[in-house]
Amino acid sequence: KGYVWVLLLAMTSMKCVAGYDEGSAAYDAKDYTTALKEFLPLANGGNAFAQFNLGKMYDKGQGVTQDDTQAVDWYQKAAAQGHAPAQFNLGFMYRNGQGVTQDDTQAVGWYQKAAAQGHAFAQYNLGVMYYDGKGVPQDYSQAVDWYQKAATQGSAFAQYALGVMYQKGQGVAQNYTQAANWFRKAAEQGDAYAQFSLGLMYRNGQGVAQDYSQAVDWFRKAAEQGDASAQVRLGNMYDNGQGVTQDYRQAVDWYQKAADQGDALAQFKLGDMYRNGQGVAQDYSQAIDWFRKSAAQGTTFAQYNLGVMYYNGKGVPQDYSQAVDWYQKAATQGDARAQFKLGDMYRNGQGVTKNWVLAHMLYNLAAINGDETAKNNRDRLTPQLTTAQLNEAQELASKWVKSQPLPTITQTYPRSLKKGKQP
Repeated sequence: KGYVWVLLLAMTSMKCVAGYDEGSAAYDAKDYTTALKEFLPLANGGNAFAQFNLGKMYDKGQGVTQDDTQAVDWYQKAAAQGHAPAQFNLGFMYRNGQGVTQDDTQAVGWYQKAAAQGHAFAQYNLGVMYYDGKGVPQDYSQAVDWYQKAATQGSAFAQYALGVMYQKGQGVAQNYTQAANWFRKAAEQGDAYAQFSLGLMYRNGQGVAQDYSQAVDWFRKAAEQGDASAQVRLGNMYDNGQGVTQDYRQAVDWYQKAADQGDALAQFKLGDMYRNGQGVAQDYSQAIDWFRKSAAQGTTFAQYNLGVMYYNGKGVPQDYSQAVDWYQKAATQGDARAQFKLGDMYRNGQGVTKNWVLAHMLYNLAAINGDETAKNNRDRLTPQLTTAQLNEAQELASKWVKSQPLPTITQTYPRSLKKGKQP
């Protein structure tokens, strides 16, 4: 979620000195010139609330030239007097290196001072620091404690974060019911991340009874706020007719919104819709374009499908070499279908030099991943290999690690005596 920035006009139950009320009223009316005139003498006289508000004005460039260094100076003066919002803002400045050298330890120190006074945003941000291990040793239990304090004060950010901790079992025992409860509290305040997460809980039946209609409702709330993950999930619900009447046009619309934000899954899904002519006119060129965008982000499904398009010459001229390249990318990430297809290409010498050792290795990897057709092809190829070839193919498969480049073979073997075959 990142770090929350909040700029609060100081409130106090103490009787304000002359000029403060006038300055506050002017500030609220966006009459920054008058606000500055009223706050400045008070701030110079040591009034923490005026110092804080001057810091804010320099921070935001309101009535003065924006100046982070001046903002820090005024926040520092107010913070030293125990002003919690100034302590929080000063912590934020240190966290982000605004007007000061970036210093997580200083940030934590100021967050702690404000958090101890019950400042909810400081409590939340302190939880983030413990979660990330910034300025303090990473400590999920401490993160949970601070999130809890802020969440009970109604902070939607903290409620969402606490839901994530329960969902993942970080710093607390995993508890989907608690996760759903905290997501709901934040979602009802309009937090898009929480709305999306609650939608997932309803879709998967985690912590709540599975309910596709509820899932759609929460996905829609988040999607309408521009959340790309919710947009692609809502598109998927329309695509599959889950919780709504199946509607490919609606699916395409939501996929498009997410894809335009760079969501790789949405880009793949949109490519699939164009390839199959669902909700749009069938257009292989458009399919290729969206698959390519998604593939560039590492989406294995898109990489595999690009391989298929190049192999079959759909939307592009048939090009076995390009097909090999895209299958290779997906296969390297462990995609069984791509490993199988690449195995076929090495077996037949399509786009690559024929190599039955690599073909056997790739069939073997795909078979290990559950591809039955690859298992059958591997078993049919096995008798065609010499003992040396079979041993190498098996060794290569056993040593390969996902995400590592697939091996290449330059070694040549003598003609096999088995059936007179030469791989």
